[in-house]
Amino acid sequence: MTALFDTNNRSICEQLSFSSNDYSLLTDLYQLTMAACYKGESVEQKRASFELFTRKLPLSFGYLIAMGLEQALEYLEKFSFSAAQIEALQETGIFESAPPEFWSLLESGGFTGDVWAVPEGTAVFALEPLLRVEAPLWQGQLLETYLLNTLNYQTLIATRAARMRDVAGEQTTLLEFGTRRAFSPQASLWGARAALAGGMNATSNVLAALQLGEKPSGTMAHSLVMALCALEGSEDRAFKAFHQYFPGAPLLIDTYDTIAAARRLASKVKAGEINLTGVRLDSGDLVALSKQVREILPEVSIFGSGDIDEWEIARLKENNAQIDGYGIGTRLVTGKPVNGVYKLVEVDAIPVMKQSSKKLTYPGRKQIFREFVEGKLKADTLGLVSESYSGKQPLLKLFMKDGKRLESPCTIKAIKDRTAASVASLTFDIRNLDSTTFMPVEISQNLQQLTEKTKQLTTNN
Repeated sequence: MTALFDTNNRSICEQLSFSSNDYSLLTDLYQLTMAACYKGESVEQKRASFELFTRKLPLSFGYLIAMGLEQALEYLEKFSFSAAQIEALQETGIFESAPPEFWSLLESGGFTGDVWAVPEGTAVFALEPLLRVEAPLWQGQLLETYLLNTLNYQTLIATRAARMRDVAGEQTTLLEFGTRRAFSPQASLWGARAALAGGMNATSNVLAALQLGEKPSGTMAHSLVMALCALEGSEDRAFKAFHQYFPGAPLLIDTYDTIAAARRLASKVKAGEINLTGVRLDSGDLVALSKQVREILPEVSIFGSGDIDEWEIARLKENNAQIDGYGIGTRLVTGKPVNGVYKLVEVDAIPVMKQSSKKLTYPGRKQIFREFVEGKLKADTLGLVSESYSGKQPLLKLFMKDGKRLESPCTIKAIKDRTAASVASLTFDIRNLDSTTFMPVEISQNLQQLTEKTKQLTTNN
């Protein structure tokens, strides 16, 4: 078969890169084969509803912070198949027995459906839809892979960032350093965005920061100290050079002897030779070292890094570590996955549900109804879109109608503020890092009745 792109003049990296023009093909094969089946059975235009949710939260997580909607909407706006893409699919031979009209379907245009979602930065719980797509069946089916990829990953990062902010407190500086550990260059950009929206102060990812209208932030690496020490004679020379060119940046002082470096810097500060704003500790016993450095440099901010996560921040605080900020990488952008799923809940106005063992889903188009008491989240009700409750706030909003966006994207600051407010509305037992308490999500009576009715209809068929 002929490759979609000319591989003769492209590097391996270029062959495996993509742009927004490739969005529609960034999917699993079975989405396309199912769409072909729908066309063959003449049901492809039936109105269908798919909902994206998690069956359960990651272990020790009491909540999730919804994130990734902006990238999902951008994907839907640009969703289409080019002639070259269709030709490449045809040449695979996989679709030889598919109905010829399938290709006309792919040529027919972009996404024409509606999207309901909870705003980014909103706390959500197991079984609650983060997003619902209402569209022709073939379109809704093809979206699954990309939407799950987008929302699952950014929701994970935003939730971790929110938990770290909650533990660290508002006055502690949190910097996202995850680019080198993210699962791909694309993931590093999405991870940086989600981390900022989840509560981080800044990111070291230069491209992500500039694309988002933010200022990148960082310090220095051990290699600078080692290189200038070897070439120019001393660690102090490395400090002097870096401070000369970047006077506001913290100095990394643990390449050799942390305490000795701190003492030499203290002498220079006292002599007026340097106006030191911060130092970073990247290894060793951060509790003991930070206390010693604080005694030596009492007016200087101390940053900690090296395998930091929310549990480590909590441990350091409990032991009175003298740390004013953290650089957080690996454990922010990797770790426990958010195992979101995307399931059909209604087709042609007929509620449907999955009844597999331990994977049961609730039928019908649903809404989350949230109740607050004195600013604290009391309980959620998962009900049908046709329901309403006095004093309860429906969370899913209409963001896209007939394939067109209804409002401009939110700023990172607005999402960050929503995240902070969402977390603040949760009780301590839900926010607890090792939470075994879960927010009660009540299944409405109407939804329960529909579930039983759908089960019976499925059994009888």
